[in-house]
Amino acid sequence: MRTEDSLPDVRDVLAAVATGLWRWDNARGVVTIDAEAARLLGLPEEAAVLPETVVRARFHPVDWNEINGVVSLALTEGTLAEVRLRVMDGEGRVLRTVRSRSKPERIGPERRDVLLTGTLQEVSEPPAGARAAVTGDWRRSREAFLLDAGRALAEARSTDEVLRVAAGLSMPGFSPDGLAVFGVEGERLTVVGHHGQNNGDEEPFLDMTLETSYPAADVVRTGRAVYLSSPDEYRERYPLTWPLASRFDRQSWAFLPLVAGGRTIGAWMAAFTYRVYFTPDERSVLTTVARMLAQALSRAGDAESARELTDGLQRTMLPTLGPSVAGMSVAARYIPTGGGLQVGGDWYDMIPLPGAAHGEETGGTQRYAFVIGDVQGHDIRAAGLMGQLRIALRAYAAEGHRPDAVLARATRFLSGIMTSRIYGSSGGRDKGEDGALPVDEYADLRFATCLYIEADPSTGVLEVARAGHPDPVIRMPDGTVLLRPTTGGLPLGIDPDADYPITRIVLEPGETIMLCTDGLIETGGHDFATGFDRVRAVMERPGPPAAGEADGQLHDPLSGDGLEDLADRLVQAVHGPSSYHRPGPLADRREDDIAVLLMHRDLHATGGPVTAGRRTVVTIRQDEGERISEARQQLRAVMHDWADEDQVDSAVLLLSELLTNVLVHTDGDGLLAAELLGPPGSRRLRVEVSDPSDDLPHKRAPGELASSGRGLVLLDLLADAWGVDPQGSGKCIWFEMAEHEPGEKGEKGEDAEDAEDAVPELDEAALDRLAEAAENL
Repeated sequence: MRTEDSLPDVRDVLAAVATGLWRWDNARGVVTIDAEAARLLGLPEEAAVLPETVVRARFHPVDWNEINGVVSLALTEGTLAEVRLRVMDGEGRVLRTVRSRSKPERIGPERRDVLLTGTLQEVSEPPAGARAAVTGDWRRSREAFLLDAGRALAEARSTDEVLRVAAGLSMPGFSPDGLAVFGVEGERLTVVGHHGQNNGDEEPFLDMTLETSYPAADVVRTGRAVYLSSPDEYRERYPLTWPLASRFDRQSWAFLPLVAGGRTIGAWMAAFTYRVYFTPDERSVLTTVARMLAQALSRAGDAESARELTDGLQRTMLPTLGPSVAGMSVAARYIPTGGGLQVGGDWYDMIPLPGAAHGEETGGTQRYAFVIGDVQGHDIRAAGLMGQLRIALRAYAAEGHRPDAVLARATRFLSGIMTSRIYGSSGGRDKGEDGALPVDEYADLRFATCLYIEADPSTGVLEVARAGHPDPVIRMPDGTVLLRPTTGGLPLGIDPDADYPITRIVLEPGETIMLCTDGLIETGGHDFATGFDRVRAVMERPGPPAAGEADGQLHDPLSGDGLEDLADRLVQAVHGPSSYHRPGPLADRREDDIAVLLMHRDLHATGGPVTAGRRTVVTIRQDEGERISEARQQLRAVMHDWADEDQVDSAVLLLSELLTNVLVHTDGDGLLAAELLGPPGSRRLRVEVSDPSDDLPHKRAPGELASSGRGLVLLDLLADAWGVDPQGSGKCIWFEMAEHEPGEKGEKGEDAEDAEDAVPELDEAALDRLAEAAENL
């Protein structure tokens, strides 16, 4: 092997084969060329660093636009970018065709800019009237274009989005300058949308029959594409409509059928400002795009029809709150679960009731029914059942029935719908050998939960009937939030003979009651406990009423727009960004429909003095011993910020003792009324337990082994004051406690300390056992 021979210099080799070098720096916007590359570009034959705009002006604009697609494909595949470019002179004439082969690489701190380094070499032009065969990188670039176009069209969800995507399509080698999509309505052609023309240019085409001698009409009528390569060809084939097209100064046109589901739904026009001969490769690309465009338009049309139907259904089924209520503010929100259906099984309603309040003569205050409910499921059937149930409830309420009667009729109504679904109108469904219906016949049975409130705004009296629905939530004037237990029955549709007892609540001035479906509490992976904590934290803001600077009057933070703001904050806590920062303990976020109904009694509704305190009332029936635990929880909630936790325990113990005595020693129900008044640090708690028995309690001295007789002893030791007040029917036993800091002596001094040492500490489980023992007795 002879080592003294060496290869010639690379520059000499490139010059010998008439190949130039160039480097395109996208970040700096400059192109570096050698002398041969400058000659090929029709520039002075010398090396130079030129602005990108100077080099771009030497190439045919269509070829230059194609570079981006070819370079993107090469970067993705890690290959060379090869493209043919027509070099133009200053007069717009084609001087020669060059082939560029370059290696692209990403540069810059974020790797967004591109550096191209490669060669330029002159190649022979294709014969006149024909375009060069698409091979190699050109074919791959068109395949990449079709993939991108298909993905973009598949993601479009409306006709406008489809048209925007179609307008942005840059086909490799031949990009249309004007686009139009034609539809069909009966026997007439319509313009669905267009791009590249001015607004109003479509008017001559809006009322064109399918028999008109126009390319788009021919395409729709025959289902075959029409390609027009020159104005002369257009004028010759369609002389009647040529004047309509000539004013756009286009040189070539392609009209392709839009076929979806075997039916021609319209036509697509692609117009070019330069001559296109529509080679087989170009026709193949246009045909493929037309097919994808037709499918996208068909999907968008179906989706828009479904949305229109859904919106109409939503407008029909979702109520709007009625006229303003004197002395009370009302706000509501409905948020459907994720997905295309914008209605579900949740609903709320506000119903003006006939006549005056119960017990008043005609001419009394207007009463209202406030309803919230949730039909099982999130589909169109749940929405349909919701609409039927809502109409039925309105009808029963309009007849003047009490809340318990309204829900009793509603459960029979829904049970009847479910029964007719199983057995049909003739009751002739086939049964199995054991006489039971097949299991799948019960698969789509639905039930509904509901909370129905009859309200008298003038007095704040609320009569509540509940059918398996979450209890209402009360926000007191000082911001304290309580879950208000109510007596309830089974969900609607389960038992046609179910009863729904009425719970009476008084909404004091400044208080707010919230009714909601379980979606507000449990959406976001929460169980009921953690979900309620989230809701409570939102409802506690803003705090208590503040005195105005000008008049010194207490200003209600939830009056005016305050209630609307609270409704928005409740929804944001569940669906806003913060819900993702504080997820619940469950892995599944469990999206659900949300309905919220807020009622706020104005702080100055009665016109009398405003008392910014806390109050709760609970009724314990004789057969509801387990609800003593709820009463204890209510008292703890009322005293949630009490200074001395030992006093809280003492108050809970005394309450449990009094309620247990009512259930054990009387035949009636117990009524708890707890009220806390005064500024923090010096507040006073008063607890009253009433029963219908006239027998007064007597203080006894029980022995060490006695199982009873210590109730009044505990009252005497732990309460600051207590007493027994006879009533017209029955009696009321009450006790009071004054707030003091931990370690301080209360009003009873040393006696209270001795009492606390003498009474063993009872946890919640021990108190529950005490209530259970009372129930067994």
